Amino acid sequence: MKHIARKRFGQHFLSDGGIIDAIVHEIAPKPGQHMVEIGPGLAALTQPLVERLGHLTVIELDRDLAQRLRSHGHLTVIESDVLKVDFSSILPSSSAPETGATAVAMPTTDKLRVVGNLPYNISTPILFHLLQYVDAIEDQHFMLQKEVVDRMVAKPATSDYSRLSVMLQWRYAMEDVLFVPPESFDPPPRVDSAVVRMVPLAVPPKVNPIFLGELVQVAFSQRRKLLRHTLGKWLEQRAYSGHFDVQRRAEEVPVAEYVELAQGLQA
Repeated sequence: MKHIARKRFGQHFLSDGGIIDAIVHEIAPKPGQHMVEIGPGLAALTQPLVERLGHLTVIELDRDLAQRLRSHGHLTVIESDVLKVDFSSILPSSSAPETGATAVAMPTTDKLRVVGNLPYNISTPILFHLLQYVDAIEDQHFMLQKEVVDRMVAKPATSDYSRLSVMLQWRYAMEDVLFVPPESFDPPPRVDSAVVRMVPLAVPPKVNPIFLGELVQVAFSQRRKLLRHTLGKWLEQRAYSGHFDVQRRAEEVPVAEYVELAQGLQA
């Protein structure tokens, strides 16, 4: 029986063989690597990945799809909302967990590679959820809305530069590696898509990500106004005595300056 895409899960299934091959090429899976796929769906990407890896862990919320995936002998299936999954406990295993499990007990030797065609309606929450587990992750390759990828990799002083840009770029090196048109999916989404590569920085700056997140959120709360109206007042409340130019808009401040400001406030 053909699976009908469910709008509430944001399901758009990859169907273009050429695009699938291109994505697998960018991921470059190797035998024995520990990989997790988010939202495998109808296994269009899952099958070529597992053929190269030997084993793959998949996270699928849709009960019907999870049931289908369990019939595959080389998959560990986690039937769960990805936002509830503890990625630090997902490590290689040859045995599948019980239905509904949100973690898999495995050895702790290697880091995870995480891939997926993320549900567009919750892609940003997923990215922030994974940020909590970045120390356990080797790299990430995700299919996302093109406009989201544009914001992720945006440079300062551009219209796409945003809170998302800062909160990911302080921790990852990122690259837009593949454009994917709507007709590559069934059903086709109403937007263009892209694949982004995210590699955690080997030596990230030492900063409290929660505090940095608060600072950046205040800065971008009124992005058309000068920072003196938003971040300036926030800094005054904290009796900040250092120098930070608030006669700029949030989009004009490089990532490194936001990080340095957060470090100075917490010193």
